[in-house]
Amino acid sequence: MSESTLWWLLAGAAVALELFTGTFYLLMLAVGIAAGALAAHAGFGITAQIIVAAVVGSAAVVGWYLIKRRRDGDPSVRSMRSVNLDVGEVLHIDEWHADGTATVKYRGAQWTVIQRPGNAPTPGSYRVAELVGSRLLVEKV
Repeated sequence: MSESTLWWLLAGAAVALELFTGTFYLLMLAVGIAAGALAAHAGFGITAQIIVAAVVGSAAVVGWYLIKRRRDGDPSVRSMRSVNLDVGEVLHIDEWHADGTATVKYRGAQWTVIQRPGNAPTPGSYRVAELVGSRLLVEKV
């Protein structure tokens, strides 16, 4: 069995393992292993094949990590209307307390309201953005 065949079998095993686990980093390592196979096809020695596989695989993993880090995270489940029907409802707040909270009557009960950080507490209409414990996190409409 040739060296390139072993590399391709390793790459296939890494892809199969990635499919079972869902770890995208294994796919990046499979790219490095495939680079090792291409190096074997090019006639490089075993040391050069291993170096090519390690460098390409490591670069792919680091590149994927940097790409993933730049993306915004998934939205909080607490802020999804499909999970919490209060999200998106509009409230009118007449007065804010000194501690940055307000009390409103909503759905027949008294609720404590907090505002997203960075906004001035002014009276007016607010939209429920998220339910944090038993408090409503609101943003200005």
